[in-house]
Amino acid sequence: MNQYPKHFPIAGARGRRLAVVCAQWHADLVGRARDALLDELAQLGVAPDDVDRYEVPGAFEIPLLAQALARSGRYAAIVACALVVDGGIYRHEFVAHAVIDGLMRAQLDSGVPVLSAVLTPQAFHEHEAHARFFAEHLALKGREAARACVATLRVHGALREAVAA
Repeated sequence: MNQYPKHFPIAGARGRRLAVVCAQWHADLVGRARDALLDELAQLGVAPDDVDRYEVPGAFEIPLLAQALARSGRYAAIVACALVVDGGIYRHEFVAHAVIDGLMRAQLDSGVPVLSAVLTPQAFHEHEAHARFFAEHLALKGREAARACVATLRVHGALREAVAA
């Protein structure tokens, strides 16, 4: 059951747009999260023209762009999409922690919600079964991120209204 009205008024949120930042590493799989996110946002009433898309080389580059977008005052929220895979060296954990910590820092420092559809699986192998599983899982996470984004903006909007009253 859809609990959201037909049109979600981003104009009432802080900033007037949403930003989606996607890593290009494993772009075919990350694209599944992005596409599902955009489809779900549209189903929730967010106009496609109210969403700006950005691409960065890899997940490690997402937090800095998310921070710059949040500080711009142009965006009500930012959503990040990426897949950080374990290549068998320590780098996977380093990158995963840096990205998630950076997204949290960007949101806390700016006051603009920064949501994550960044997957950091410990076991990923580039064979058909894993590619299929993670394609489906990233699509699910994209839809969940869209719902979380809209719900978060609603809560923040209600708080602003309550404080202003």
